[in-house]
Amino acid sequence: MATITRRSLRLAVGIAAAAVAVTSLTACGSSGDDAGSDTFTILQYENPESAQGQGWQLALELFQKKHPDVKVDFQTTSFDAMRQNAKITLTGDNVPDVIEFNKGNADGGQLAGQGLLTPLNDQVKKYGWDKKVTGAMQAFAQYNEQGLAGSGDWYGVPNIGEYVMYYYNKDLWAKAGITEEPTTLEEFEGIMDKLLAAGITPISSSASTSQGFNQMWIWYSLVAAEADRTSIDDFMFLREPVDFSKAPWKDAADRFQSWIDKGYVGDELGGLNFEQATVNFLSGDKAMLIWNQGEFARIREQATFEWDYFTLPGANMQMGSSGHLWGVPANAKNKELAYDWIDITLSEEVQNKIGQLGGLPLAGDASTIDDDLTREYTERFNELLDADSLAFYPDYPVPGFLDFIQSNMQAMSNKNETADEYTDKLQKFYDDGRETALAG
Repeated sequence: MATITRRSLRLAVGIAAAAVAVTSLTACGSSGDDAGSDTFTILQYENPESAQGQGWQLALELFQKKHPDVKVDFQTTSFDAMRQNAKITLTGDNVPDVIEFNKGNADGGQLAGQGLLTPLNDQVKKYGWDKKVTGAMQAFAQYNEQGLAGSGDWYGVPNIGEYVMYYYNKDLWAKAGITEEPTTLEEFEGIMDKLLAAGITPISSSASTSQGFNQMWIWYSLVAAEADRTSIDDFMFLREPVDFSKAPWKDAADRFQSWIDKGYVGDELGGLNFEQATVNFLSGDKAMLIWNQGEFARIREQATFEWDYFTLPGANMQMGSSGHLWGVPANAKNKELAYDWIDITLSEEVQNKIGQLGGLPLAGDASTIDDDLTREYTERFNELLDADSLAFYPDYPVPGFLDFIQSNMQAMSNKNETADEYTDKLQKFYDDGRETALAG
């Protein structure tokens, strides 16, 4: 059973920006490092107020000092825009020099398999990145010739880890007579029953087909609760066929449908995205929010009520993964500068800055975090990582999976699709995608 955290922006997997914003600045560092373009272009999608976003600003300052004659074009796009336009963005001669991209077979694997990214094996060895990015955090940095994660060449480098928890409003819990965090899934459901009886929606959720991630995360967290390392890795890395009509998949889908039917996640979710779910939680109207560290700093700053968080009780595994990846386009003109940029983002200064803000750095030192809550929060991630109990995210294995899952999450949330109908569709979509991926 997973340990329950006792203590009471990176916005949503880096999906914060709704439109492209471009900032150009002149960097301070040595000239002549590259024989390429006079402008070094960085393309990323972190919100500037998030832990990573603030970390990147420090990285820019350090890059400036090292490269004073290099002009930097620091571009911010959205997660969706990057996913949808990545192939176009990386094709041709006019490409960014370093990019942030989504991990997994469906995104990073496709880019690697299509030859749009530069293999980083030599740089990993030169800079020692594999000594900072270790264990399960390497899984989605490497892709084979078929674009499948878990082995092969390094094509990306993550900077942070992620794990998913339930943030909760202590005031609303107290109103419903709840004084302690749950230690089992059954106790958790009992808490949600008490909240409903008090007229309080237990979980603030969303099910839009565009960034309505909350329902997907609730469903998959229930899968992870009953899963083990082998079943997750078979699913995630296409190692062995998966039967979605059996546990943990069927049990999770059935339980998820019961949560919808009981009203645990509210109603009319089809038009809500993750940002609206977060706002509804921060408004004080709904008792809990499922999310990762992306909302940690924001909730600390904006919540007008006492709050805390816990990982799903009684679960074998918890949703979580490495963060998104820095990569170097195959046609980038300033590759040496790109490698230096990646190395700076993994530096002690930047990593500890991210850690102080609750961003779960992969190469930071948790003992240097001043705030008790933030330090314990980071130590909880390290526990999950050491126990090898992170279940990753469900949309990684095959192309188009995120759109497929979100569409069916919306249908289930609107009660237009049953758990059995969903798992039947899931089986076909996954099997078709798996067959195509393995065929190369």
